[in-house]
Amino acid sequence: MSASPVRRPRPGIRDVAEAAGVSVTTVSHALSGARAVHASTREKVLRAAADLGYVADPRASGLRRNRSFLVGLVGDRMVTSPHASRMVLGAQEAVAEHGSLLVALDAEDDPELEERQIGSLLAHRVDAVVYARMFHQFVEVPASLAALPVVLLDASSDDPAVPSAVPDEQAIAALMVGHLLAQGHRRIGMLTTVDQTPAAWGREQGYVRTLADAGIAYDDALLLQCATDTVAAREAALPWLARDGRPTAVFCFNDQLAMGVYQAAAAHGLSIPRDLSVTGVDDLELISAALVPGLTTAALPHREMAGWAVAEVMRMLTGEASAPGAPRQIALPATLVERGSVAPPAGQ
Repeated sequence: MSASPVRRPRPGIRDVAEAAGVSVTTVSHALSGARAVHASTREKVLRAAADLGYVADPRASGLRRNRSFLVGLVGDRMVTSPHASRMVLGAQEAVAEHGSLLVALDAEDDPELEERQIGSLLAHRVDAVVYARMFHQFVEVPASLAALPVVLLDASSDDPAVPSAVPDEQAIAALMVGHLLAQGHRRIGMLTTVDQTPAAWGREQGYVRTLADAGIAYDDALLLQCATDTVAAREAALPWLARDGRPTAVFCFNDQLAMGVYQAAAAHGLSIPRDLSVTGVDDLELISAALVPGLTTAALPHREMAGWAVAEVMRMLTGEASAPGAPRQIALPATLVERGSVAPPAGQ
């Protein structure tokens, strides 16, 4: 029977100090960046730490600074929503840059569960919280978070003191409707949700404004509302696309509604994009890339919003002042993703 390998003790800060020929205090300052250290000394310390395989223990530093180096991310459908992975990745990357760890919890759109999840974060002494929503909406920051730095992600608040990162909803509509206008469309319809949210209001306002800027008067017959699911979109679009003077292009509130328009168009024998151009919003690849033809859509800036939210909450945590004039509520643009669902109007 072979002998078990002998485990070597993990190198500590004293080992790094001895290898670099400096004091433990100098090693601490060089690795933390808390105080200025001569560049050559810092390089020597970093080289010694790398050679030894030294990894700093954040718990020790946390005890000295009264910090846990944990950042909470809590919101509805943080696991089940298709958007969640982009948000979590963006937050995780930004948290890691600050030497902290992300703790993401899903509240499943259940207020009681959300309070319990927040209680768990507080019990683990998180330093700060990013309070998220999967779909842009107005929220009130839970009173239980009052003692912590909090930034809203994909959510807005009536309180201007609460930082927030959201998509620029009017710009999303301008991007997609502008793309259809550039192809020569003039009868552009909008299929939107009945839900009363900032996303719905903003995209509708952007739709009307972009048409007006192009000299096209608003036509109530070209704006249609339905529940936010594919079946409702199909049922709403079936009579809409059968009318005289139907739209030659449809800007849909999201990719799910666009899929319903595809189904309604097929039922009428309309070919996309030859007879009807269709655009969505979200770039949910399970829909947008799977449809035939592929759906031209807008990719929302979930990853970028999450990165900004974490950076902002870290500034609040450390007391670092934002740049003069820097916004505390930011609206980020979407990105056009062109596939095969848009073409000039038939006969043009």
